[in-house]
Amino acid sequence: MKAIIPVLDESSSRPLYLQLYDHIKKEILVHEMKPDEKLPSLRSLAEKLKLSITTVNLAYSQLNVEGYIYSKPQSGYYVSNISRLSDILKEEHKGQGAMVAREGKEYSLFPVDVEKRDQSAVFQYDLSCFDFNKWKKCMNKVLTEYPQLLMFESDPQGELALRYEISKYIYRSRGVVCSPEQIVIGAGTQQITSHLCLILAKLGINHVAVEEPGYLPVKNIFRDRGFVMTAVDVDQDGIQIHRLPANIKSAVYVSPSNQFPTGAVMPIAKRYQLLEWAAHNDSIIVEDDYDSELRYFGKPIPALQGLDSHHSVVYLGSFSSTLFASIKISYMVLPEYMAEFFRDISHGYTQTCSKTEQITLALFMEQGLYQTHIRKLRQLYARKLQRVLSAINLYGKDVIRPTNTYSGINMIINVESKKEPQELCNEARQLGVAATPVSIYADDTPGRQSTALVFYYNQIPLNQMEETIQALTKIWTAES
Repeated sequence: MKAIIPVLDESSSRPLYLQLYDHIKKEILVHEMKPDEKLPSLRSLAEKLKLSITTVNLAYSQLNVEGYIYSKPQSGYYVSNISRLSDILKEEHKGQGAMVAREGKEYSLFPVDVEKRDQSAVFQYDLSCFDFNKWKKCMNKVLTEYPQLLMFESDPQGELALRYEISKYIYRSRGVVCSPEQIVIGAGTQQITSHLCLILAKLGINHVAVEEPGYLPVKNIFRDRGFVMTAVDVDQDGIQIHRLPANIKSAVYVSPSNQFPTGAVMPIAKRYQLLEWAAHNDSIIVEDDYDSELRYFGKPIPALQGLDSHHSVVYLGSFSSTLFASIKISYMVLPEYMAEFFRDISHGYTQTCSKTEQITLALFMEQGLYQTHIRKLRQLYARKLQRVLSAINLYGKDVIRPTNTYSGINMIINVESKKEPQELCNEARQLGVAATPVSIYADDTPGRQSTALVFYYNQIPLNQMEETIQALTKIWTAES
């Protein structure tokens, strides 16, 4: 067992558990800590470093969820077997250099001084999830100080100011390495995916593998565009890579940091296996980073795109879950050669995403308001998650069994009931609560997880959580 001797800086803004996480991760990557080597126990390491057991546990938990270490019941934590060390270190170095080069170039459309039945009638909603006053101030600034920008149509690729802000943000928060020229903005993930279908066709790709279960609208788009589809089951650590097409140029649509709807997280070793599959088969990985920022225990899992050395990952992101549902601003980050393909075809398309909202969002991000909003949203949703789990334990522990309770805006619940899943969802809707059967996200699951629902708790106000869960349990257990 190797001694863990990190240099921790209590005056740093980076929490101690993340400093410890950084140290152990580096030791693993440079093979100072060998595969299957046992780590010190939580208590012994805490005593040695004069830290709390909670601090050490947070560091170990983050390493565990990302796949750098693994646990054995009643035994402890051990180092995972991670290959391709040289590629890891090369990409980390490459990513740092790319950010320096990118920040040395200005990409702003703003003047210098700026750089310095209605659903609401059906579902519950919580206005504390977003500060519309701050959004309104940014939009008013656009309307009063830059109206000339609104007199012309938006760039088919999206407003350069917003692409610049996105490129900065996703590098710092998700480890995504790109320039604004690689970003394409669209009105929602479905439109972005439609653009992607055209690019894949130009690459000679007509086959797409998708997660099972997985995000239904994207599946439908690929199917409607004539792609041959293969549904690949999702395990507790993500898509089954051994079942992906072999020796066929294809694409695979995955959400490795927070799989929808299961919440599965793909560990680091498996991410490299997926990248190797793409390189070996001359194929493309479409990474949907669905709700990855909304992780409530530890820090968000870094994006797959930042590990890619073969330019085979297309990264998808959206603001609908983190701002408000009607904003409908999504984007994709293309490898440079694919971005060229988009520019070749973009003259035949107009931008359907509101230019006013794009520029407002760029200003919202440039002023740091989006980053502040995300931090507050994580805190609010973490409290809601704890409140809903407490309410389920209090009122519905014999009826409702929750899973994937670490991130996002929803969880999967299994309901002990003789009622059909859709009937349960209809009854939840009567209380203003959104839920959908898990079965609708899979093509071949009749009878499997028949009572599993995707339960959206994020819009239930904190002060209504207990009474909502109590009423939900009562209506679900009542005879039809």
